[in-house]
Amino acid sequence: MTSQHSDPYYYPADALRPTVDYLLAAQRASGEIPWFEGGHTDPWNHTEAAMGLSIAGELQAAERAYDWLQSEQLDDGSWWASYVNGKAANVTRRETNYVAYIATGVWHHYLISKDRDFLERFFPVVERAIEFVVAMQSEHGEVAWACDTIGNPMDDALVTGSSSVYKSLECALHIARSLGILKPRWREARQKLGVALRHRPERFDRNWESKSRYAMDWFYPVLAGVFEGEQGRERLNARWSEFVEPELGCRCENHQPWVTVAESCELTMALLGVGDIVRARTLFDGLWQWRDESGVFWTGYQFVEDILWPLEQPTWTSGAVLLAADALSHHTAASRLFTQVDTKERPTLERRQVGL
Repeated sequence: MTSQHSDPYYYPADALRPTVDYLLAAQRASGEIPWFEGGHTDPWNHTEAAMGLSIAGELQAAERAYDWLQSEQLDDGSWWASYVNGKAANVTRRETNYVAYIATGVWHHYLISKDRDFLERFFPVVERAIEFVVAMQSEHGEVAWACDTIGNPMDDALVTGSSSVYKSLECALHIARSLGILKPRWREARQKLGVALRHRPERFDRNWESKSRYAMDWFYPVLAGVFEGEQGRERLNARWSEFVEPELGCRCENHQPWVTVAESCELTMALLGVGDIVRARTLFDGLWQWRDESGVFWTGYQFVEDILWPLEQPTWTSGAVLLAADALSHHTAASRLFTQVDTKERPTLERRQVGL
């Protein structure tokens, strides 16, 4: 499937129907959406798939996905790293970007459904989750990537994970504002995190090898709105040739001959966010080749060995495809969620925080 860049991009509902049906078939009666049949579930990717269902108009299925998160939320507001067959599997840690992402999902669903009762019902769930995440923020602004079994923060932070948290804090603030609730602590946490991501790179990857080889570290700060406008464009242009393989997609790592559909979809939205519509559409148009005969997307393609790899079809890949298609076509009222930011920090506060 291709599109003419000079023409409006129309939401390809028929072409995406197999993707939607795949998500519906993967969802369990409880509302849980595992990676694939027989695979595990994690809160972040579960939410990504749920957002795809909302875009497709499968609102009841999406709400069942959020109901599952509500039922599994721990007393401190968090979720375990993974679940298998409806039971907690990896209980060694709780990852902050996984926990925060429910705010993004709930706000996304509300933008589409306009269901205020849903927003009110899930605000306590979002509130507990965000309070948990904010408690993991250091005095320097970064958010610990996870906490251990007993709740102690793990001593390091991730650029990609923290960028996702940054976006989730924006969405949490939207939810609170829509309900007439003030959350100055959340706003301050988001401001401090933005400062750390822009000006304090030494606060990330302190105790392990830098993750800068991963494409997500490159484009996620743009996708999440940490860098906007010209700064965002400069960031994407600076490493474009490292990560983007023409006519194939975005690499997962700059040194591996492997492009992935999900990362390509997220990069599509990052490009839209900085106004680079032509490259966004070109990148997305190239992804239709990575489907099976029924129309469901594979994880990615290893272009040296010329094989689909791994031979899996994650539900979160399907969710990412639906998000990118929506962002390109403005199909739903949530289409601009990842392409624009309307919660601005005060420049004077940021200058003060970085000592400018």
